[in-house]
Amino acid sequence: MPQHPTGTPRRTVLSSAAAVAAGAAVVTSAPAAAAAGSGGRETGDRPAATAQHPDRELRELLKEVDRDRIEATVRRLAAFGTRHTLSTQDDPERGIGAARDWILAELKRYAAASGGRMTVELQSYIQQPASRIPVATRITNVVATLRGAVDPGRVHVVSGHYDSRATDVMDATGDAPGADDDASGVAVVMELARVMARRRPATTLVFAAVAGEEQGLYGSAYLAESFKAAGTNVQAMFTNDIVGSSRADDGTREPYTVRLFAEGVPTSETPQQADTRRSVGGENDSPSRQLARFVRDVADNDATGMNVRVVYRRDRYLRGGDHIPFLERGYAAGRFTEPAEDFAHQHQDVRVVDGKQYGDLPEFCDFGYIARVARVNGAVLWSLAQAPAAPRGVKIVTSALTNDTQLVWDAGTEPDLAGYEVVWRETTAPEWTAVIEAGTATSHTVDLSKDNVFFGVRAVNRAGRRGPVAFPVPQR
Repeated sequence: MPQHPTGTPRRTVLSSAAAVAAGAAVVTSAPAAAAAGSGGRETGDRPAATAQHPDRELRELLKEVDRDRIEATVRRLAAFGTRHTLSTQDDPERGIGAARDWILAELKRYAAASGGRMTVELQSYIQQPASRIPVATRITNVVATLRGAVDPGRVHVVSGHYDSRATDVMDATGDAPGADDDASGVAVVMELARVMARRRPATTLVFAAVAGEEQGLYGSAYLAESFKAAGTNVQAMFTNDIVGSSRADDGTREPYTVRLFAEGVPTSETPQQADTRRSVGGENDSPSRQLARFVRDVADNDATGMNVRVVYRRDRYLRGGDHIPFLERGYAAGRFTEPAEDFAHQHQDVRVVDGKQYGDLPEFCDFGYIARVARVNGAVLWSLAQAPAAPRGVKIVTSALTNDTQLVWDAGTEPDLAGYEVVWRETTAPEWTAVIEAGTATSHTVDLSKDNVFFGVRAVNRAGRRGPVAFPVPQR
């Protein structure tokens, strides 16, 4: 049976908010010190207080990510000529149907090593005529599901889209190799499925190659709606879209940076939630922003070799990705994409103009970079799977005017739950800057005004793994 934390509420006394903000000592978790020199940066080389040092198990997993396999996947997908959603579905060599069948066969081959824990399916439906879909069209996602060994009802999703396009978004016959956009993202997903199939994550991991993205996010919307209709507890979703190159259109390179787009005000926010957000100033503390902070905590380090640059936007200007349907349905989600794009090599017909090669060809991909992006995703997925969930029912008590802060939350149900930590930061700080041990109780009082800083709560298991932070709402 799960062990529910019990005990009396605890209290932490801080001598003064000004002293703490200036760097005075507080009760800080071990990962904050361990993270120095291993990533989790807040600004410059300063580690965020919540950063988690990658353990041996995670390092061994990430070492198995194979650059050469990723290159082979990208080149194979590009070799189908076009993977346009409206292209042929019954040609064994060319078109989206051939790509679909190849991805299915590969994922089934990976699943064979899972001992029955990983299943692979085609998730199909007929999309009736709609925007960019002139005739009824079968749209098919290829989905591999690795069932969790401890808490299979808690689900984390990673995706890439396997459809492609040329200059004309309705051109279903011309060459559209789609190496960067988005064979690179599919290669990340497939490589992680291969590496993790032989392991036993505590929670369920879903590896999805979706279709219909270029025509309007159709495959991802169907996947997200399927989860929503089934009441699936999707705790996090990441899409990898255009993660194939570190080179910008001016030739500059950032080979060790990946962007993570994370929305602030939730897409699915209700009027009541909006009122609460405005009253507490929670524009920067949505579930997706907490997820982004967690990504930096566990994946911005020497085990991945990458800097995660969080961008406080849902997506780029005039663009959208497969995380958006998940956001629309109330799931925390984010988009990984390369640091700067070369638009001559995406959404372009393959051609040469004045000696310049256009088109999304494999020769413009950086396969070592894609492998590092895969390690970022791998660190995040595995850390989410093995750590406790963000606490539920987190509230900040506002029933009386006081200069301290009482936080309360629901007891977690994880069998290896060891306790909780309270985190806080100045309202102008992007990252959590202090961690306070809260023990096993489900209430904690801090001698620091709730009016001056932001608070959060996270759970810790017996192995010392910390989950994402939950942001409190007022309780009167």
